[in-house]
Amino acid sequence: MPIIVRIDVQLAKRKMSVGEFAEKVGLTPANVAVLKNGRAKAVRFSTLEAMCRVLECQPGDLLEWVEDEEPT
Repeated sequence: MPIIVRIDVQLAKRKMSVGEFAEKVGLTPANVAVLKNGRAKAVRFSTLEAMCRVLECQPGDLLEWVEDEEPT
């Protein structure tokens, strides 16, 4: 997948648990896990905004685009 989700990096920097993060953002821990594991198909801007507010970061700190490797 060309979009890498880096929520775990930001949580570690802030020593914040998934449960605490989920509660502050307004998500279930299961939905945070879906985001963290890259299984989400979409993220609402309101959710992204809440995550950035809670983690005091920019969207680019949470999401990274990487080019797909060409099949050999």
